[in-house]
Amino acid sequence: MRAEAQAVDDAIQIDNRWYIPATSSRADDRTRVLKSDDGFAVFSRHGEIGRVGLGDQGFYFLGTRHLSRWQVLVAGREPMLLNSTVRLDNSRLVVDQTTPDLFRHHQLWIAKGTLHLRREQATHESSLTEHLRVSNYSQTAHDFQIEYGFGADFRDIFEVRGERRARRGEFLPPEIEKQAVVLGYEGLDGVTRRTRIEFSQAPASLSQDVARFAVSLAPGESFELEAIVSCANGKPYFCISRHAAALRSIDLKVAAGHAARASIFTDNEQFNDWLNRSVADLQMLTAQTRFGLYPYAGVPWFSTPFGRDGLVTALQTLWLQPDLARGVLAFLAATQATTLDPAFEAEPGKILHELREGEMAALGEVPFRRYYGTVDATPLFVMLAGRYYQRTGDIEFIRGIWSNLERALGWIEARSDSRGFLTYARNGSRGLLHQGWKDSDDAVFHRDGRPAQPPIALCEVQGYVYDAFLQGAELAGRLGQEAPARGWRERAARLRQSLEEAFWIESLETYALALDGEGRRCEVRTSNPAHLLYCGVVSRERAVRLARHLTGPQGYNGWGLRTVFAGEPNYNPMSYHNGSVWPHDTALAAAGLARYGLLAEALTLLDGLFNASIFLDMHRLPELFCGFERLPGQAPTLYPVACAPQAWASGAVFMLLEAILGLEFEPDGSRICLRHPCLPDYISWLRITGLRHGDAVVDLAVRRHTRDVAVNIERREGEVDLTVIL
Repeated sequence: MRAEAQAVDDAIQIDNRWYIPATSSRADDRTRVLKSDDGFAVFSRHGEIGRVGLGDQGFYFLGTRHLSRWQVLVAGREPMLLNSTVRLDNSRLVVDQTTPDLFRHHQLWIAKGTLHLRREQATHESSLTEHLRVSNYSQTAHDFQIEYGFGADFRDIFEVRGERRARRGEFLPPEIEKQAVVLGYEGLDGVTRRTRIEFSQAPASLSQDVARFAVSLAPGESFELEAIVSCANGKPYFCISRHAAALRSIDLKVAAGHAARASIFTDNEQFNDWLNRSVADLQMLTAQTRFGLYPYAGVPWFSTPFGRDGLVTALQTLWLQPDLARGVLAFLAATQATTLDPAFEAEPGKILHELREGEMAALGEVPFRRYYGTVDATPLFVMLAGRYYQRTGDIEFIRGIWSNLERALGWIEARSDSRGFLTYARNGSRGLLHQGWKDSDDAVFHRDGRPAQPPIALCEVQGYVYDAFLQGAELAGRLGQEAPARGWRERAARLRQSLEEAFWIESLETYALALDGEGRRCEVRTSNPAHLLYCGVVSRERAVRLARHLTGPQGYNGWGLRTVFAGEPNYNPMSYHNGSVWPHDTALAAAGLARYGLLAEALTLLDGLFNASIFLDMHRLPELFCGFERLPGQAPTLYPVACAPQAWASGAVFMLLEAILGLEFEPDGSRICLRHPCLPDYISWLRITGLRHGDAVVDLAVRRHTRDVAVNIERREGEVDLTVIL
């Protein structure tokens, strides 16, 4: 980022560096995102695609950029932006434009503000559609030309991210028809990828990169045009979606999503904005797989199934949409490793890290086609299965994936060291060096800054394993398998004792980030121990001591929890994992604090993320933002290449609400419990409608009073009891 002096509202100066605040027109609000299943688009605010900003604009399908240029000119000039809005439900992008003053023979020809362009864009499966309407509001007839420029570079998503390739495949000769152009690329993997650009009427001229339309408008007349961009990946045909049909399909999907989940509404409109944006983003990121629903991790870099991200997102949203968790469990059970393959870090029983469809993954240029380099997805898989059962009582589904759960627990047992700690060490040099959620190369280190050497035991992973053993034991008991249930409970108890003895650092009042291959502690204050609270593995006395630091000024920056606390070795608020703030991490911490009854501390973290959402464009929490201290009147400082939207950032608000409401469900569907519910002081009441449990549906109202809250059932269909413990 080039340093330069800017207006106060356009950049923030910290020491001798400038950073872009979220309210700046130069920040994330310059891009607009649409997504549908395996296709997504990143536009400028003008609804165009070009090589500006981070260079990530484009329409992508199955890991390949199928459209790298999309530009509209009127009489040879770029239109001026009037307004750019993605609908609240993320179904379409609407852009309003006009022309600047246009001159002909040094005379004013068309005055600005007399021609109006309205462009509506949508993505549906493998297609991008646009409807253009140009209206003449002048008192003079005008003849002019509209030009669509387009191109397809067929870059792999990893190339767009900056990976260099020694060689690429070959571009195919363009196929030019009367109203359409087909661009093609033969990849080194032998797959032909093609992009078809079609228009609803024949252009005056059409070439491989531009379509020109002659337009004649009398006063008050309009010109309309539809463009359809369709992708084919290894198939001889295109699935072409007309604009109106695409919108109908999208609207039906949105409506079905609303019907499938509970809805939340409060008396605070800004909080509602955050809720509504999070719901819409999760809906957009969620794809329908043959195993059920799956939330893709984030746009643009991670628009694909990720094990850890999907599992955490499902945990965040389990209470209001359990079908999402079922889809995640089914997908990950189906893709669980069954053989040993060191190149992809696959081991029998291990749960997937990520799945990629692009050319580079297919060729092995990156090891992520079906990659298993994660130490935490496997225990998280068992955790989610247990909690899914607690939420739904769906023992038949659990029975169907029981063999997968047994293999996952078997892998955990086999990979644990003599102390019972689950460790990781990369196979070879091509995969991820670190295999917890903080997977940057510099994310695990000692107090003197030295990197930790493998095999490494991360503290939060031991918490996941503890909970996985307990969840596995509970499920085994439900299935009548008492012997393994007893063994897993015993392992959980031993692990809890070993964790307290090996990881606790009395002088820092926290748990070590990790143990290295020689058993030495990484004595650094980080956010990782907060996940131990979420898993309920630590003593209450130590939880209280830890909480003081999680919400103290070194850990909490006013917006959320820093990944590495200020003042610690390697702390850098602009880094990816060593001082930044990740919303999902903050939400897990808040849920852990609430589990130990530390509701004031949980509310502090909720307040921070809520206030961040007020400042951020579209109230959308990104994957992460910088960890600089919150200053009056300034927005969070953006991390320049963060995904937005990101699934587990969008899910954070739902985990936070579950935590402060103390929501619990009896597996037999007979009871919903709110244990010590509370509301922040900026919410007087909260309403949950369509909350399903078993065969029943209820609407709940939670109202804050001076010293406590009241909970009422406003509607009940079916048999279910409500218990409130104040």
